[in-house]
Amino acid sequence: MAEEKHHHRLFHHHKEEKPAEEVIYSETAYSGGDDYASGYTETVVAESASDEYEKYKKEEKHHKHKEHLGEMGAVAAGAFALYEKHEAKKDPDHAHKHKIEEEIAAAVAVGSGGYAFHEHHEKRDAKNEAEEASGKKHHHHLF
Repeated sequence: MAEEKHHHRLFHHHKEEKPAEEVIYSETAYSGGDDYASGYTETVVAESASDEYEKYKKEEKHHKHKEHLGEMGAVAAGAFALYEKHEAKKDPDHAHKHKIEEEIAAAVAVGSGGYAFHEHHEKRDAKNEAEEASGKKHHHHLF
């Protein structure tokens, strides 16, 4: 198998990214007595507003996906904590073990909920940046 290997990934799709700025080099003509006037000049072509808008919309979608994963993790861990609480009552011989697992699952649920909250704010920031890039939103400075 000398050919390229294709890795199948569930969540991380690596694609070739476009460069943020394109640099174009052009040779200038010699202008006479000054040696510093000849050579190469650099012209930077910045991204257009629509490219920036699409970049921020993609970032918003990415954070929305991660927010949903955090929410699902919180629900799953909370459900497991409730299950362990039930098992602690049902199985008094191993109640201590079930109570410990319940506390761990509750802590995981809280952490996952915090992660979802964090991603919600990241999504909101990306949405605001997308609106600014498209020109839909204007900052009004009062001071």
